[in-house]
Amino acid sequence: MTHRILLRAGHVLSMDPAVGELPKGDVLIEDGKIAAVDREISADAEVLDMTGRIVIPGFVDTHRHTWEASIRNVAPDATLDDYFVDILDTFAPLYTPEDVYAANLAGALECLNAGITTLVDWSHINNTPEHPDAAIRALTETGIRAQYAYGSANTSLADYWFESKIAIPGDDVRRVRTQYFASDDGLLTLALATRGPGFCVNDVVTSEWALARELDIPITVHVAMGRLAGRFGMVKQLHDLGLLGPDTTYVHCCYFSEEEWRLVADSGGTVSIAPQVETQMGHGWPPVMKAIEHGLRPSLSIDVVTTVPGDMFTQIRAAFGAERARVNAASWQADVPVPDTMLTARQMLEIATRNGAHVAGLEDRTGSLTPGKRADVVAIDATALNVAPVHDAAAAVALSADVSNVETVLVDGVVRKRDGRLTADVARARRLVEESRDRLLAAKEARA
Repeated sequence: MTHRILLRAGHVLSMDPAVGELPKGDVLIEDGKIAAVDREISADAEVLDMTGRIVIPGFVDTHRHTWEASIRNVAPDATLDDYFVDILDTFAPLYTPEDVYAANLAGALECLNAGITTLVDWSHINNTPEHPDAAIRALTETGIRAQYAYGSANTSLADYWFESKIAIPGDDVRRVRTQYFASDDGLLTLALATRGPGFCVNDVVTSEWALARELDIPITVHVAMGRLAGRFGMVKQLHDLGLLGPDTTYVHCCYFSEEEWRLVADSGGTVSIAPQVETQMGHGWPPVMKAIEHGLRPSLSIDVVTTVPGDMFTQIRAAFGAERARVNAASWQADVPVPDTMLTARQMLEIATRNGAHVAGLEDRTGSLTPGKRADVVAIDATALNVAPVHDAAAAVALSADVSNVETVLVDGVVRKRDGRLTADVARARRLVEESRDRLLAAKEARA
């Protein structure tokens, strides 16, 4: 029997140029798929009244270390250099599979609560084979759309991040591929979270790239950020190793040379930018406009809740403010007008939705309210005092709304947040992540 949901009379920002913007429009969902978007639709369906709501595609977070939810805000003032020591060399070795499960459960629910319907879970916490099992189980239970990016273990900073000779265990990645991701059509898909040149010796780099391509899964890698990777010329090294390709997402990209920008663009690579982390932790300026100037479609990501908030509204404003500040300052210094290419609020919303789906390799399924795509939909309460009155719906979402205004969230046509409340057992998730916090702090104290 067909299951239909009709989102009625909302201000629809489809983010699809062919569908456009409907100041008063309906969205019909049938069996998890967007069936129609129009000014008025008649259907035998469960009706959700969207009057006074702005209806958008769900946000896409293209890079988050979800396992760190248990240690939220433990490094509020950290630089990137601090992070390697304080997190990867201090907390990460202590993580049990139970800690990973708790963090991924709470972290994915945090995403849904904030209107993030698609997550790239950059999971470099696979200290045992039970760790990825726990991470995947938690993602599955929340009902989020996610790309699980299988990363290395983190039991020693020296072993895994300084010219590492230890490759991600291919046999376990193959097991995970077979056990959980036999099809690429589900809510969860698989990727490989690699460390790349400089962090690893060339043999490890080439073996990990070969593993991903053997299994036909995408690759995601941090590049050109901060004091360490900013000097590696990682994309140039990957080019010299013959490894560049359209299956690779480059995270941060703050210190690319012009040659490296061209290499990424020419190879069909994609870009994920984490603007709050980059400006706050010393990675470099978030290169949103630089990516656009090279013909790329940059996406946004949260990165680490050890140090920054976990919502997309923060990332939109961090990128918008930082990039406009940088361009304004450069234009003032050169005594020239600001360029016509200056970022707009509407562009930022597209970057956080449609571009994110493109970077996650899921644009055929999500990222816009397009008939035929899966129904990943978010409704923002535009009657709230921090949003109303609405003059420009895209600006209202990008510059005024926050997590408290995320009223309704659907993933694959399933309501995951209704009337401002998650449908999941939030109390259980909070209890588990608090127990994980206590366990990790005790283990840290015992190790000291």
